[in-house]
Amino acid sequence: MRTFISAAVASLAIAAGPTLAQDGDMAFGTEEDIAYAELLWELMEAERLAGPNMIRSFPYMGTEPHGMMLETFYSVGTIGDHTGDLIVKRNFGPEGVSVDEVLANPDGHLGAYTVMFRREDGYDRENLDWFWARYNPDGSIAENPMGMALAGRVAKGMDEGCIACHQGAADDMVFTSDHLIAN
Repeated sequence: MRTFISAAVASLAIAAGPTLAQDGDMAFGTEEDIAYAELLWELMEAERLAGPNMIRSFPYMGTEPHGMMLETFYSVGTIGDHTGDLIVKRNFGPEGVSVDEVLANPDGHLGAYTVMFRREDGYDRENLDWFWARYNPDGSIAENPMGMALAGRVAKGMDEGCIACHQGAADDMVFTSDHLIAN
């Protein structure tokens, strides 16, 4: 089943458009980013990729910053009139956690969800139009140590963070799969 978030609701989230940071790079964690991330969370819950009724898979070994055990799901999702690639990674910990421990108590070991959603053409061409978000296990948007919401063009133009790290991946900015093709 495909879930669609209505165009009217989505247009409220993105009406104001992107905000420029002082250095000219696109800011992240803006009100618009947060609103869009909330729509994305609703989509993920409806598709059972997050939330209390989520589907489960077999975890695999991971690394920081994502977690020592991971589950990754590749899908597509629709928000408003845009359908894009959706990657949902569930991050489990702490360091040293085993597959058996995660399987026995997945909710107790879930540390975060890290998500990539390919937005409409032109959103961030330089970074293949990916929207980045990190959610706490309860679905709230995680914040960095400076209190900025981790949603949108996370750490664009910085030396560390989502975009900086993923620029080292294949042509699609994805490390774990090569099936996505850049638009």
